[in-house]
Amino acid sequence: MSPVLRPLRPRETMPGFVSAALDERGLREKYDARPPYQRNDYLLWINKVKTEQTRQKHLAQMLDELESGGVYMGMQWNG
Repeated sequence: MSPVLRPLRPRETMPGFVSAALDERGLREKYDARPPYQRNDYLLWINKVKTEQTRQKHLAQMLDELESGGVYMGMQWNG
């Protein structure tokens, strides 16, 4: 029997403002098409910051990367 694989990081919950932003920009399908680790990393990156300004900056980068495709956290991604 193969071992049960567990995520290295806890699963993040999606805040309402992130969900609304994905829907407003029409990017829900592109977000959902990303691998689970990327979706979780984006949410962790947005959720962990202390200031609203930084939170919005991270959200904007995620949305821009989803829109353009081929980018993940500022790095080239061929998904």
